[in-house]
Amino acid sequence: MHRPLTGIRIVALEQYMSAPYCTLLLADAGAEVIKIERPGRGDPRRSIPPYAVDDQGQRVAGGFIGYNRNKKSLALNLREEAGRQILKDLVRVSDVVVENLRPGATDKMKLGYKQLSKINPRLVYAAISGFGRLEGHTGPYAQRPAFDIVAEAMSGVMNLVGFSDKPPSWTIYGMADIYTGMVTAYGVMLALFMREQTGEGQFVDSAMLDNMLALNERMVVQYSFTGQSPERGLMKHIYPRGAFRCQDGYLALNVPDDIQWRRLCIAIGREDLQSDSRTIDGTARGTNADFIRPIIENWLADKTRAQAVDLLEQEGVPSGPVYTAEDVFENPHIAARDMLVTVDDPIAGPRKYARSPLHLSSAPDIPTTPAPQLGEHTRPILRDLLGYDETEVEELAVQGVIEIPKK
Repeated sequence: MHRPLTGIRIVALEQYMSAPYCTLLLADAGAEVIKIERPGRGDPRRSIPPYAVDDQGQRVAGGFIGYNRNKKSLALNLREEAGRQILKDLVRVSDVVVENLRPGATDKMKLGYKQLSKINPRLVYAAISGFGRLEGHTGPYAQRPAFDIVAEAMSGVMNLVGFSDKPPSWTIYGMADIYTGMVTAYGVMLALFMREQTGEGQFVDSAMLDNMLALNERMVVQYSFTGQSPERGLMKHIYPRGAFRCQDGYLALNVPDDIQWRRLCIAIGREDLQSDSRTIDGTARGTNADFIRPIIENWLADKTRAQAVDLLEQEGVPSGPVYTAEDVFENPHIAARDMLVTVDDPIAGPRKYARSPLHLSSAPDIPTTPAPQLGEHTRPILRDLLGYDETEVEELAVQGVIEIPKK
């Protein structure tokens, strides 16, 4: 069935998380994603736990499966001239390249945007890096490598996570990678849309630091308008905001204004707090958080998360239980949204993975083809797509230019 990106072919020079997540979104949308992997080892994420092991002792990494469904694997040695030629042949018949190799790596192999765009002027080339690579916009950190936590730190996000009496903290593992992958997929779509108008491709520059700084826009606005740098911990002008203990876990609350505060006071039976000088407005509530928290948690003490949500909802107070992984897997709303899809991997068996988040009314649901074995599609890509004959394919395998899985 037709999907939004049916007919778009993407060459993925990718590893770890950011680019694989980008191309996962595009593959879920129907693009043909050809993942270029190093013979012998493949994407390093193939060797990162957690693992599943089958009866024959074959091992597969859960993170690799989760980020690489619906893709094809071409095991190709780009250190060899014959391997680089195969990549160029592939680029000629493709629409997009997505890569997150170390800055300068593709240029050294003469496989960067300048070289590949000469082969295919319609090529969209998306480069993910820590600090940006577009000429005219490169800063002093352009050649530095980076992982997600570096972007969180340097964007100011890490400085705002946690509490004032504790060191800065990271958010969730891979947040900058995942968000960068999502933004890059958006950039690819913009470039493809422009190509429909101009007939030409372009370079898409996606920097992890830029993406996390854009996500941290509230810090930018506050400092721009007030000269004050936000601090970790309680917000000065908004409270209650955070997680509050219930009978069976925690409940998340956010009261951004006096309207919501009045509704909360009614819901917990403390209408008197509406006129109390300690809670009269957001600034007062922020200053007196230690006075307010026990009041809320005393009201919650004999209530489950579900009971508290129901009572607050009756007064129009948004709230939500703080779910564990077990809660997420058992939640009927998440199930109704089909947000956990089952991928039946030949080694791991049927397991659940997070679905790409958008639903389109006129497109079928996402495919769930399991992540490829290393080099699984090497032979058919060279033979059927690029026109290499069987003798050439076998010779390239013997030379170590490509890898073909054992039958």
